Amino acid sequence: MPRVHLARRGVQVTGVDLSPAQVARARAWWRDVPGLEFVHADAVEYLSCTPTVFDAVYSDWGAVWFTDPDRLLPLIARRLAPGGVLAFAHAEPTGETYGPQPMRGKWLEGRERELTVLRWQYAPETWTDLLKRHGFTDVAARVLPAPAGGSVGTLLVRAYTRVRGWSRRVVHG
Repeated sequence: MPRVHLARRGVQVTGVDLSPAQVARARAWWRDVPGLEFVHADAVEYLSCTPTVFDAVYSDWGAVWFTDPDRLLPLIARRLAPGGVLAFAHAEPTGETYGPQPMRGKWLEGRERELTVLRWQYAPETWTDLLKRHGFTDVAARVLPAPAGGSVGTLLVRAYTRVRGWSRRVVHG
């Protein structure tokens, strides 16, 4: 769990999740890790209200996938420090249908009935365009193929916020 890894190295980390069961579970498992906080909230609401400025925002098959990017990306850009990084991962886009896609399931523990949630599915090039439109720079988006025998790959995206008057340079090895 990247959050715990970072907190154990002295980084202040805030985990935000819409599921009260997931937040309670994370708080119980990691209660002794200093610098690690778990918040039960909708990502848009949290980012709209918090005064915190973050160095990085990371979404692992989470809020970026399940939130309208035209609502979420401007809030992330506002809450990131100059030169801050947004990184996210979720399932690779499948088929030829892009934009919000309905998914059915018991997404929040404790629910007895299924509900439908939307996830935003875009090709890497479209994510790049969306991020640039919302003020991010140096965007890298790609799909990692599924492991042998796997059915779906992973979309990985990284982007930076602007630093007054220049874009951050990244060296790829």
